[in-house]
Amino acid sequence: MAMLTARADEAALSGLGRFEGWRENALVGYGLVVGLSGTGDSRRSYVTRQTLGNIYARLGLTVTEEDISSRNVAVVLVAATLPASANAGDRISVTVSSAGDARSLAGGILLMTPLFGPDSAHYAIAQGPLLAGGYSFEADLNQEQRNFPTTARLEQGATIERSVDATLSLEGGELRFLLFDPSFSTASRIAMRINQAFGNDLAWASGADEVRIRYDGGDRGLTSFVAGIESLRVEPERVARVVINERTGTIVAGADVTLSSVVISQGDLRVSVSTENLASQPAFIGGNNENVSSLVITNTKLTAQPGASQTATVFPNTTIASLVEGLSAQGLDTRQIIAVLQAMKSAGALHAEILVQ
Repeated sequence: MAMLTARADEAALSGLGRFEGWRENALVGYGLVVGLSGTGDSRRSYVTRQTLGNIYARLGLTVTEEDISSRNVAVVLVAATLPASANAGDRISVTVSSAGDARSLAGGILLMTPLFGPDSAHYAIAQGPLLAGGYSFEADLNQEQRNFPTTARLEQGATIERSVDATLSLEGGELRFLLFDPSFSTASRIAMRINQAFGNDLAWASGADEVRIRYDGGDRGLTSFVAGIESLRVEPERVARVVINERTGTIVAGADVTLSSVVISQGDLRVSVSTENLASQPAFIGGNNENVSSLVITNTKLTAQPGASQTATVFPNTTIASLVEGLSAQGLDTRQIIAVLQAMKSAGALHAEILVQ
């Protein structure tokens, strides 16, 4: 195999695609989160009460569903990804999402939850404390929330119970290398690099998303052959793309994403709601009339007014990095910047693909 010098802008083939047959699988399960601080499911959730009653029964306690009334528990759905190759005892991370009317999963602990694959077989068990990454507090009709606390992560919180080992597809003596991001240029470069390393006419691009590789056995085994291919490096085609995560307010983009000249006018409308509670207190309570009591009157006032500053900013042909820096200097927060980017894409001034997660 010829020695090839790697460059900084090149990437290993293992990060650009996968071989057919080598794939991950989805796992899903249903469980219960406990230890919440009054932010769990309400009594209206029959499934939660039934699930908690079943858990008590397995622990030897006899409790009817009518006796269960707690907002410290929540019924959840658990999702995970099973690697292509894994052994019993390996650990994987899971995502836990509320399936009832719980307000937050922050501070909760997921009880032992079996995870099942597409074939309905049991592959893993998840259990442990959750990391919500947000919060939700509510008092007297006022609510303060950050991100979405009804979804949480359990890092390395599931243990694989059944070993799995995917099998590479080898049809007609050919391997199929499938690209994560289809590109005719990248596929052609991959085929060219494989031929340079292992010999001419060994690989060819059959499409934008597929490279076929001939394998005749030879002196090396299939595992060694595939490992040698995955270690090769090529320069992938750069894709102009802006990734936006609206849930966390995160924007990720290549610094070379270009913009056409554009004028941005940003103004906001501030809406405030104030509540005043007044108590009508009679001169006497009780006395001759036992039905006399205090009366609480609630007055709500809604006020709408334009923002303190409305700006119009001109950006000549520039990059998205300069745009985000300029908008941040004008006082726009992350979610306002996301709205500006989406509007610019609709106006044709943003020359990149927007991927919203």
